[in-house]
Amino acid sequence: MTKPILSSRDRFLAYVISWLAWGLIQFIGRTSRLRVYGSPKFQERVNSGLPFIFAFWHRYQMFLLYEKRKSGVSVLVSRSKDGEFVAQTLHRFGFKTVRGSSSRGGGSAFIKLMDVVRAGQCVAFTPDGPRGPLRSIHPGVLTLATKMGIPVVPLAWAGNRAKALRSWDRFLVPLPFSRYQVVYGDPLFVTENGPDAEEKLRTALNAVEVDAQNRLAGVPSSC
Repeated sequence: MTKPILSSRDRFLAYVISWLAWGLIQFIGRTSRLRVYGSPKFQERVNSGLPFIFAFWHRYQMFLLYEKRKSGVSVLVSRSKDGEFVAQTLHRFGFKTVRGSSSRGGGSAFIKLMDVVRAGQCVAFTPDGPRGPLRSIHPGVLTLATKMGIPVVPLAWAGNRAKALRSWDRFLVPLPFSRYQVVYGDPLFVTENGPDAEEKLRTALNAVEVDAQNRLAGVPSSC
């Protein structure tokens, strides 16, 4: 995939920022207690060895870098300068990246994601990213799911100490020495893209969010 043309200064900043982000997130993860819950249907899908699409709200990215480290999951990242910073950070955690967005390189990026799925590998999307609106469902994730016939697995995390920023996505910054709960919900199969499928995915994403919060608080889950 074509990378953005960056100045020497930007390349240096991307290198430094990605290493600083790696060190910070490693510190947060290693000093905290993490529990992971995967629904029985999710575990069945994992055991089958078949690919699926991870989907989570944009605000949950940071701690999932630690929880999914070394997984080899492919993530769609824009070709912008900021995207290069993100891509280098992802690589340090063992993720793969596919570069493109709806405005730049979207068609070629989608073809690459299809190739990744055909190879039996998983991919990840933030349906409301990279610029929102908050909790919106952009078409890429559902289009890939329907074309390739694979399910979308919603996930979220909750922490007893996390800072919510005043950004459009209410981005969550996890803090060290905390407790975290990650929840993987039931795989969601969709047969066609459209408002009904978008609402089903939105409902599933919100449900795992609530489930993670409840499990962190010790509230019995209905999922």
